[in-house]
Amino acid sequence: MPCHLPDEETIPIAWYGSSHIGMLKHVYRRGLALRYGKAMQCIAGIHYNFSLSEALWPVLQKAENTPGTATDYQSESYIALIRNFRRYSWLLMYLFGASPALASDFLRGKPHQLDVLSDDTLYLPHATSLRMSDLGYQNNAQAGLVPPYNDLASYMQNLVRAVKQPFPAYVALGTRRDGDGEWIQISTNVLQIENEFYSTIRPKRVINSGERPVEALCARGVQYIEVRCLDIDPFEAMGLNLDTGRFMDAFLLFCALDDSPLTSAGEGRENTDNFADTVKRGRLPGLTLQRDGAAVPLQDWGLELLDRIEAAATLLDAQRDDGAHHASLDKQRAKLRDPDCTPSARVLDALRAHDNSFMKFSLAQSQAHAAQFKARPLTSAQLDEFARLARNSIDEQTRIEHDQSGSFDDFIEAYRARSLTPTSCD
Repeated sequence: MPCHLPDEETIPIAWYGSSHIGMLKHVYRRGLALRYGKAMQCIAGIHYNFSLSEALWPVLQKAENTPGTATDYQSESYIALIRNFRRYSWLLMYLFGASPALASDFLRGKPHQLDVLSDDTLYLPHATSLRMSDLGYQNNAQAGLVPPYNDLASYMQNLVRAVKQPFPAYVALGTRRDGDGEWIQISTNVLQIENEFYSTIRPKRVINSGERPVEALCARGVQYIEVRCLDIDPFEAMGLNLDTGRFMDAFLLFCALDDSPLTSAGEGRENTDNFADTVKRGRLPGLTLQRDGAAVPLQDWGLELLDRIEAAATLLDAQRDDGAHHASLDKQRAKLRDPDCTPSARVLDALRAHDNSFMKFSLAQSQAHAAQFKARPLTSAQLDEFARLARNSIDEQTRIEHDQSGSFDDFIEAYRARSLTPTSCD
């Protein structure tokens, strides 16, 4: 979570140059600022991408004797992974959530139910990740938008509907600013583009320049998944350590290979509620979650899941001929047995050493991490390589801006019109 921020008006919006595609990205972010506020765009987290070798999917398809194309099988297998992820992602919030407190002025006077820790800090005593709570990436327009994850087509159809459906508050704002006619958002619909949908995990594919995400997914299938719920670890200079990465790989491999029945509406609500309870009360002694309509202690369920993930860790360790993934599982077991070992508990403990001030703690960690990086400067060859990449990027931007034709108005209208065109998922 960010520390003290300047006034909304002075927080800059990313600029990608004057090309049509660059301006499209900029206008999209203008829309985000308009809809959710610039402060929310300053929240930072880790996006963890995961894929399996594309050579593996045909082998699994043959072993399971599943009909259909290889592309369809791969896509539906990733969707099955997502279903399991949503069943069990509360575990990641408990194990790796690291935002139990935030700067008081981040809320900018909005109502809340947080406790006061100090003059400049709010918190919840058993929270794991306020970043992923309703204080973070939430919006009334997207309420009830969580699509089913039972097949790629229905998932994409839900998002396409949201891209096409006007939302009254956004309609009232319009797409262009009064007076100078500047574009302020791509559209007045629930979503400007599919990527505006805030989710803990997304099916993804590398897209071509100017291509809509839904077009790429529907035409060529799912290529990888993007996990979006991991907090930055404030105790790690890189924001993530190897043990976390190894556990994530084992966890996601488990989600990919374990049986993944279709999700009912009732189970979908349980998944959402379990996640919400864990981010706000995950370390509460005796906390129970819901599984198939029955209460189950978070600690017991978590330890059970780690036992089930063992097989995936064994497969990964066999590739490396070591026990690194099993060692990571052991460290996660320690967190389940003792909540004080979790990052969120460690953050609250560290805050006490900094006058219970989130800003003082964050500044101290930032200074320590900066010193760590400065102690390991890049080599001349590395600096030269980054300089070369920067020059090439600027040259490519200049070429795109020089070679484009037509007006931005025509470009954005054509882009918006494509959202109304049926895709292969329809």
